[in-house]
Amino acid sequence: MAELVKVTVEDSTFSIERGTLLSELIPRLKLSQKPVLAKMNGEIVGLGRPLEEAMKVELIYPDSEEGLDILRHSASHLLAHAVLELFPGTKTGIGPPIENGFYYDFLRDKPFTPEDLSTIEKKMRELARKDIPIKKVIFSKKEALHLFKDLGQELKVELIEEKGEKEVTCFQQGDFVDFCLGPHLPSTGGIKHFKILSASGAYWRGDEKGKQLQRIYGTAFFLKQQLVDYLTLLEEAKKRDHRRLGPELDLFSFNEDLGGGLVLWHPKGATIRQVIEDYWREEHIKDDYEFVFAPHIAKLDVWRRSGHTEFYEAMYPPIQSEGLEYELKPMNCPFHIMVYNSRQRSYRDLPLRWGELGTVYRFERSGVLHGLLRVRGFTVDDAHIFCRADQLESETIGVIRLAMRLLAAFGFKDYDIFLSTRPEKYVGKVEDWDKATQALKHALEASRLDYQIDEGEGVFYGPKIDIKVKDVLRRSWQCTTIQLDFNLAERFDLNYVGEDGKLHRPFLIHRALLGSLERFFGILIEHFNGNFPVWLAPIQVIILPISERHDDYARALDKKFKEEGLRSRADLRREKIGYKIRDAETHKIPLILIVGDKEVDQGTASLRIHGLGDKGEIKVNEFLEKVRELDKNKSLDVNI
Repeated sequence: MAELVKVTVEDSTFSIERGTLLSELIPRLKLSQKPVLAKMNGEIVGLGRPLEEAMKVELIYPDSEEGLDILRHSASHLLAHAVLELFPGTKTGIGPPIENGFYYDFLRDKPFTPEDLSTIEKKMRELARKDIPIKKVIFSKKEALHLFKDLGQELKVELIEEKGEKEVTCFQQGDFVDFCLGPHLPSTGGIKHFKILSASGAYWRGDEKGKQLQRIYGTAFFLKQQLVDYLTLLEEAKKRDHRRLGPELDLFSFNEDLGGGLVLWHPKGATIRQVIEDYWREEHIKDDYEFVFAPHIAKLDVWRRSGHTEFYEAMYPPIQSEGLEYELKPMNCPFHIMVYNSRQRSYRDLPLRWGELGTVYRFERSGVLHGLLRVRGFTVDDAHIFCRADQLESETIGVIRLAMRLLAAFGFKDYDIFLSTRPEKYVGKVEDWDKATQALKHALEASRLDYQIDEGEGVFYGPKIDIKVKDVLRRSWQCTTIQLDFNLAERFDLNYVGEDGKLHRPFLIHRALLGSLERFFGILIEHFNGNFPVWLAPIQVIILPISERHDDYARALDKKFKEEGLRSRADLRREKIGYKIRDAETHKIPLILIVGDKEVDQGTASLRIHGLGDKGEIKVNEFLEKVRELDKNKSLDVNI
């Protein structure tokens, strides 16, 4: 008689014959999707693994974060395996899974070419088809060091010397072995749907003074359609890349003579920025904010007192002047605090909500600069709220609501929200951190928002809420941050006179809703693909006279529209009307008015909407009224 064992899978328990394959048991489960891997006693296994003892089996699905990490980590090893077979003598660095893919770092004198990347991908497919078992191997530290020294893998030796314990875990597939904690797939055969994407430079251990490595990026999915969808997304993202669209639409530029990471705003880009700033101020005034302005530089002692010199690494070197040291500001906080400390405050004064579109400067390494998304000089839609303890939760709720209102106007209504807790490196008391974290948690719950706990990712001076918006391509972007700070109030001796006549510490809330205006603008360009809605467009309407005799009417319309507050332009160039229309469409001007004999006689215009084509004749006053509505309502729909 066959021996039975009890196995629990997905909360269902079965008595089965010892040796039954997991794949034979799965059809008996009512599953909404097909699993790709399983976890038995902490080990990642394939679905063909026999069940030999009583146990609980966890299934892993193709869209799970854990499953994708395992697949991509294994794909990074497959990449390194292929590189070493093709290019013997290459030194291997590290190869982790990352969001949307994986990478592996290599030390090699000759750069990888596009042809090399294609060859590497073919070799990976060859190794995957061989279905080579991936085995976990344990060495003593001495054995591991000896192994990798013999292999000539000096970078691995360095890692093992620093991070290796008494026993060193490695994973091996065929002749390839790597120092790694895993987990990995059972064999290379599980890596079917992958793509090598690009190569770039990288520094060993992130140290720019260290060895210059080459980093090869790739992506991998369990399902073919997932890979196809992702590669399609990448192609669409390339079309929307703000680094291409910005100069094409004459919005901004960079100039190496000026310095890396420093943005030049062109008139059209500056117009959009001004519209954003005006809207930002209007909405803040509605919520009883006041505005302050602060200098761009301060004595270094200010930053010592605030703790930035100790905890913040992206500051420029100090500037020497008249025997004193000054620092370009990386933050606006100390200035607002000094305004607070300029007079004695009472409990009746609080809360104080002070906002500033403050430009700051941070020394980002040249290798991480990325268009508008990572720059060295940028303007933050900053604000600081000074409040009493009993106001902390309600003030946080108010900030959350204002953030949602602002972001929705730009078309962002889908979010991921994170509550970040105490990091390893922090200032202040643990009990203060706990109180502050609870206040943020209660504010999120009172706002009826779903959120995730991001353990240890708070800033050094307090816990924070981060709101990451999703654009039309479902990419996630960090915008809003709300940070509690009980550190600066102590460092700068902030106080207010309470109802009891005694001095009390105020709570301080740092917050930015759009984040950096430069970065937010880059996100907007890609989100809208440069097709800005009417309320944001630098030129809302362009008037195209068919011939020279229609110029006076075009000028009159342009004057009227400008008087009504529209951003209008008349194209009076001596070009054919077809050329003018194509040019207006190329520059993504949302509303195009064409005027000829009929329109002049009847006081109308022929309306064309960018991307939607000809909409026919429209009366000028009717057109004006509809555009005013689009502007007033911050409409994202250009169809009128």
